[in-house]
Amino acid sequence: MQKQNTLAASFSLQGKGLHSGLNIEVSFNPAPENHGYKIKRVDLPEQPVIDAVAENVINTQRGTVIGRKDIQISTIEHAMAALYAMGVDNCLIEVNAPEFPILDGSARHYVEEIQKVGLQEQNAARDYYIVKHKVEVKDEETGASIMLLPDDHFCVNTLISFNSPVLNNQFATMNDVKDFPTEIAASRTFVFVRELEMLLQNNLIKGGDLDNAIVIYDQKVSQEALDKLADMMNVPHQNIQELGYINHEPLVFDNEPARHKLLDVIGDIALIGKPIKGRVIATRPGHSINNKLARIIRKQIKLNDVQAPIYDPNAEPVMDINRIRELLPHRYPFLLVDKIIELGKNYIVGVKNITTNEPFFQGHFPQEPVMPGVLQVEAMAQTGGLLVLNTVDEPERYSTYFMKIDGVKFRQKVVPGDTLILRLELLAPIRRGISTMKGYVFVGDKLVSEAEFMAQIIKNK
Repeated sequence: MQKQNTLAASFSLQGKGLHSGLNIEVSFNPAPENHGYKIKRVDLPEQPVIDAVAENVINTQRGTVIGRKDIQISTIEHAMAALYAMGVDNCLIEVNAPEFPILDGSARHYVEEIQKVGLQEQNAARDYYIVKHKVEVKDEETGASIMLLPDDHFCVNTLISFNSPVLNNQFATMNDVKDFPTEIAASRTFVFVRELEMLLQNNLIKGGDLDNAIVIYDQKVSQEALDKLADMMNVPHQNIQELGYINHEPLVFDNEPARHKLLDVIGDIALIGKPIKGRVIATRPGHSINNKLARIIRKQIKLNDVQAPIYDPNAEPVMDINRIRELLPHRYPFLLVDKIIELGKNYIVGVKNITTNEPFFQGHFPQEPVMPGVLQVEAMAQTGGLLVLNTVDEPERYSTYFMKIDGVKFRQKVVPGDTLILRLELLAPIRRGISTMKGYVFVGDKLVSEAEFMAQIIKNK
């Protein structure tokens, strides 16, 4: 089981804001387990903190802006992409302005600093959002779409398409997040010369220059118009004769714009608040449609506090019924675990198949058989007992006795034909033979019951 990570030490970066032109300092600090990403405006009197999550995004024009009431922080997506891709789960970010510095227009500097300070592993488990079904968002007007598909790890494909002789169609892919530092992080943001006047008139890109963005010249304009734009941006005049890219530094990759769009997708998807196991396919993506997908996932996460484990009935069990019978004293009709499919240091996943031949159905609503809730709790307890027994040598010589059950909830009835997936996880390390656990029972993707347990492991006489 993978653990959460935070930064091993703090680091800071300085630079100008793309839209405000201000000189800005942003600091990244270690944070406790289950903290997520939070951003503090240290330049304001009360130093307000805003959660960097999808539902707090208030604007997606030329960047991702989060806010609350009259407080906002913009251009966060490059930093979010770096934190997410580098495996940082918990971080407190402090910034002294209404936006992050643009730096060179990429995530490279963030990645380099994270690599310098390193990561600190924490005790809490990483809680992945596992994509089990296709989720898609489309914008019929722009032709943009973004979808999530099941996959056993996080990967991203992007396709960009512009009506431009310089930048038409480009494709980029990241098949493994480990490739982010070398293949994606250095890709810079880009803008078309024909967009600059409108952006400047909207009080944006005051800090934009040829050092922090790729500028694409794809439509001939007069030298007088180019000089006017240069004056508006406070940059030197340039005599540009040929269509193409205008930069102080050459392109890092031939498809750098497509790679940067992929970087932006990661930064916006990071705002779901959990690492993802799934494939993102984005066509003509932008911050707006990225955020729409992230909001959908956030809603799904809120509706389901915990995701159902993946159950492959063809996979070899960790414990079959014969091994379970060696460890548990229960016998027919009270043995309520058929097999164990996952077993980690702090968690266990078991399976119980429900058939119409269960003896309790003879008397419990026989005309409309329903599995008694108390037996669902017992199935959780037996699965949890196997988890606790796994922590001792010679587990056959011990038994687990439950001392307390709290927070029992029944959300949906269980009937013949259902397959129960039982997940138990330790809430704290076992001390003096006493353990506390949280249990969940699923049928398919639906949570049907849950409870908290306290148990004691005792050596048999």
